[in-house]
Amino acid sequence: MQNAEAAQAGLQSIPALLARNAVRFGGRPAYREKEFGIWQSWTWAEAATEIRALALGFLVLGLNRGDRVAIVGRNRPAHYWAMVAAQMCGAVPVPLYQDAVAEEMAYVLHHCGARFVVCGDQEQVDKVLEVGERAPSVEHIVYTDKRGMRKYDHSHMNALADVQAEGRAAEQRLGAELDSRTAVLGYDDTCVMLYTSGTTGKPKGVVLSNRNIIETAKNSAAFDHLTEREEVLAYLPMAWVGDFIFSVGQAYWAGFTVNCPESAHTMMTDMREIGPTYFFAPPRVFEGQLTSVMIRMEDAGRLKRWLFRHFMAVARRVGPALLDGKPVGLLDRLHHALGNVLIYGPLKNTLGYSRIRVGYTAGEAIGPEIFDFYRSLGINLKQLYGQTEASVFITQQPDGQVRSDTVGVPSPGVELRIAPSGEVFYRSPGVFVEYYNNPESTASTKDAEGWVATGDAGFFEEGSGHLRIIDRAKDVGRMADGRMFAPKYVENKLKFYPNILEAVVFGAGRDMCTAFINIDLTAVGNWAERNNIAYASYQELAGHPQVYATIKEHVEAVNDSVARDPMLSGCQISRFLVLHKELDPDDGEMTRTRKVRRNIIAEKYADLIDALYDGRDTVSTRTEVTYEDGRKGEIRATLKIESARTFPTAQSQKVAAE
Repeated sequence: MQNAEAAQAGLQSIPALLARNAVRFGGRPAYREKEFGIWQSWTWAEAATEIRALALGFLVLGLNRGDRVAIVGRNRPAHYWAMVAAQMCGAVPVPLYQDAVAEEMAYVLHHCGARFVVCGDQEQVDKVLEVGERAPSVEHIVYTDKRGMRKYDHSHMNALADVQAEGRAAEQRLGAELDSRTAVLGYDDTCVMLYTSGTTGKPKGVVLSNRNIIETAKNSAAFDHLTEREEVLAYLPMAWVGDFIFSVGQAYWAGFTVNCPESAHTMMTDMREIGPTYFFAPPRVFEGQLTSVMIRMEDAGRLKRWLFRHFMAVARRVGPALLDGKPVGLLDRLHHALGNVLIYGPLKNTLGYSRIRVGYTAGEAIGPEIFDFYRSLGINLKQLYGQTEASVFITQQPDGQVRSDTVGVPSPGVELRIAPSGEVFYRSPGVFVEYYNNPESTASTKDAEGWVATGDAGFFEEGSGHLRIIDRAKDVGRMADGRMFAPKYVENKLKFYPNILEAVVFGAGRDMCTAFINIDLTAVGNWAERNNIAYASYQELAGHPQVYATIKEHVEAVNDSVARDPMLSGCQISRFLVLHKELDPDDGEMTRTRKVRRNIIAEKYADLIDALYDGRDTVSTRTEVTYEDGRKGEIRATLKIESARTFPTAQSQKVAAE
């Protein structure tokens, strides 16, 4: 359906798609939510009724056209309903990260000027009340979960269910007003405002129109043949653009079912019960699941470990070819089929991946070994490249053209070009309208012709036309001898190892590369227990000599691999240390989407970086940390600095031979 056809059909807003779905898919499930261990379901017709009642309730409370409605809480149907209900009233939904501390929340609430805040539970209400005068625009709080809320001052606070009840009672009085506001919503009206992760400064409010969301949802759904029969699991932060496009944009365009897990702790169990057919996860989710699988294999009996290793070797050799429909010998097919019965099938079922037809990963580059592991199991995992400013989709990998080292071809409707500097630029129907109240940043990011600077460095492969992203353009540099430096390339290789949770590589302008390593407490703790190694804290385990020895093996294996890359062979790690604490969003070291804030880390840990380069074997440091209740504390530690073996590059070997 072309733009003009969509406009003629009246499908110019999310509420218009809801009305269509209530008629076309009225009896099909639109939402499911697991609560108290039981799945509850709402059809599209029932969801439309619930959303209308909430929209009318907002009108009763005085919600005006153009008002901002902040939504903060876990993934729940009621919170998605609140976003659509706000749109029906002509207001703008602004989802927030539920794990944001009060200071972060205060900034977003004040910046967007939210009058209403929909909170998931008492914890979120408390954070909104705590910010108080720092968010003076907030006039009314609506909460979803009533537990613990009885003794609060309710003069400007209501339960969401009560707001809906007020809305149902006001149908005769306000129904025509709601219909009028919904009817005038246009393609270029604001659909949602989403805040960037803020890797280099304060988050920016990205304004996305109905055109941005609907056109992108339509094009991307056609690309992967999404229908009303898909099942998705809505578990990623509602403030993240990926969740909005999957759980609202595509869900409303295609009419498929959005399933909300009971909690983060039950997500894997809930996923097995649902069996999604369309699934998205950032690399850290796939990394965490692979770590869990490897830990379980280490604890398994000798026969099971042998079977796993044997059949995974078969899967790595022929699994991707079978997935892409390429020719595979009869003996290998039979061998793989046996592996599917004994290993791959049970493993996919355990992970909840048995029914996945299309899977995507994005947000950060995924390690090639991790990516290949899942595809070898027969899971159609692909990569996409996107941004909040693009309504997600910039490139996607078509079926049959999936590789770990590219992010695919331009998504439908997207144009790409590479600047002489190597930076990637794009334009598409999904390109954002503006950064809210920030014309300078808007002008520096999007030019008059609609081209957007991604901030990423990349190039097109000859022949295939696939895009390869090297790193963030600002992070790609040169070492002292002129060799290219791209830290993310090495970091992703390191994070393939289950023992390594996070890595930060340094080397721009230096004569060698060094690294900070975060161990994965689950994986390394499991190893310590198996080997009867006692430890009292993350810090103690991170500094254990055997842990250092294991990490050194991983670093040297990565160096061996990096040495074979003619472009990035200079990025081998010469010295490293294992950090005494995990990098934490609450300490400002990472974003809420778990992207490393390199400038903050470089400033905060300058003493450790200096020690990596001045030849010291140990370094003593103090680090301020933030506890879960918001209190500040300090960690003191003496860290060991370890040297790692580096390897001759292919080019240097050739020169030596000559």
